[in-house]
Amino acid sequence: MTQTIPAVDYLVVGDDPHLVSKECADCGALYFDRRNACAKCFGTNFGTRRLSNEGIVRAYTVVQRGSKSGPYTSVVVELQGGGIVKANLIGVTDPARIEPEMKVRLVTFEAGVDDDGTQAVAFGYEPIGA
Repeated sequence: MTQTIPAVDYLVVGDDPHLVSKECADCGALYFDRRNACAKCFGTNFGTRRLSNEGIVRAYTVVQRGSKSGPYTSVVVELQGGGIVKANLIGVTDPARIEPEMKVRLVTFEAGVDDDGTQAVAFGYEPIGA
C-alpha cells in the first residue's frame, strides 16, 4: 500500500483535503507556521482552525522559467472566512484569463514519489466556473 504525505504541515490530505492554520486564541490571527507568540497581540495561546477551500485571487504573477517546465502563475488567495495563502494557480498562465477577485478552489496533486513509493501531495487553486 502506498503511503501519502502532505508536502506542507498545514495541508490535510485524504477524502476531504483542506488547509489548517494556527489561530491565536486571544485575537483570532491566523498563521501557517509555528508560533511562540502572536505577532498581532502577543498572545501565547493557539488553537487550530480549518480554512475554507474557496477564496478569491488578490494578487498574481506569471513566472517564466526554462522552456522545459514552462511558465506558472503564483497567486495570493484570500480565503472565505479568513486566511490568506500563497500557492500556484493550476492550469492558467495567460494573464488575460485572470480577472480581479477571480473565484478559486483548493485542489491537490501529486508532487512526487520517493524510492519507497511514498507519494507527496501538494496543493494549488483552480478557477471556479472556468
